[in-house]
Amino acid sequence: MLIRGKTGAGANAVDIRIEAGRIVAINAADASLRADLGGESLYVAPGFVDLQINGYAGIDWNDATTPPERIAEAVRKLRATGATALYPTVITGSREHITGCLAALARAMDRYPEVARACPGLHLEGPYISPEDGARGAHPAQHARPPDWNEFRRWQDACGGRIRLLTLAPEWPEALDFIERAARSGVTVALGHTAAAPARIAEAVRAGARMSTHLGNGSHAVLPRHENYIWAQLAEDGLAASFIADGHHLPPYVLKCLLRAKGAERSILVTDAIAAAGLGAGRRRLGDVEVEVSDAGRVSLPGTPYMAGSVLEMHRAVANAVRFAGVQLDEALSMAGPNPAKLMGIDGESGSIQTGRRADLIVFDRDACNLHLQILATVIDGETVYKNVDANQEC
Repeated sequence: MLIRGKTGAGANAVDIRIEAGRIVAINAADASLRADLGGESLYVAPGFVDLQINGYAGIDWNDATTPPERIAEAVRKLRATGATALYPTVITGSREHITGCLAALARAMDRYPEVARACPGLHLEGPYISPEDGARGAHPAQHARPPDWNEFRRWQDACGGRIRLLTLAPEWPEALDFIERAARSGVTVALGHTAAAPARIAEAVRAGARMSTHLGNGSHAVLPRHENYIWAQLAEDGLAASFIADGHHLPPYVLKCLLRAKGAERSILVTDAIAAAGLGAGRRRLGDVEVEVSDAGRVSLPGTPYMAGSVLEMHRAVANAVRFAGVQLDEALSMAGPNPAKLMGIDGESGSIQTGRRADLIVFDRDACNLHLQILATVIDGETVYKNVDANQEC
């Protein structure tokens, strides 16, 4: 296979030759050769890696009864958004509920090799989070509880050791020991839904925490001007930070400030999408709760101002980061692919365009005013798994 395109804004097009699922050569574009995908005016980038996604296209990964074939269906549909790697996210709940959701995802990964390939691991967001209103976000208060290593090990057993990312609040007395154990076991620990003091956040980083989950969200509406957990996490160079760039969770001017403070190399874009993502505007179900998706993509409880998740897709998050925060396209693409791949330790195989690396790539175009980024093709292991046959530009 030969893919042609620009690997960055302002770059000249190159020809990327793929054999047996891997990149074997990268050369200047040769017009005498026929490209299988792409073109000199199009772009090629590493596929997107979404560290936080709860479902898609009406398929809920936080429902323990979701059958494996439906989970596989959601994974396939996400290819149209440029996602080549996902960390399906299970949120706070009872021990039995979390066990069931993790086991359902593991069954899908066991049954469908394409799901296992697309999901390098699972993300457990909670239940070891702050029980305080605001910091807890939309997680159920009755299930927020302190870290329990034995409970966590049982969950790992339920899903074959596939939990690779864990979000917790470090202020629990048990948290520092738990972070050390989790980090030693190969789990990436993130801080989130926390009310921790800055000193405690510093201790958590020393214990092994490496990321802040959706920084600026899952927090109190009012915080002390200087001494608060958002500033503390922004200032910690040992923490990467993920952001939901949908224009609703963070106003554009706030996203701009946060990205500039954390820096492009430590910033990660996530969707935090719920099952309503990909379905368009209207009334949808989120578990047993009815939610309303506006034409602008805001998800809320009907008749209230309260948000109830995201319907963001990763290619839109990249375009939004450019438009809202003024970052360069190359930087936004890194936040969606190489940065999370590096954090999770999968960059040795994919997450970059280099000879010898696995060919997990996207071909895309963007319009002149940066309002849209259009995925034209998604390639996983050198195989074209999605191709946009109705491509067009909008502005």
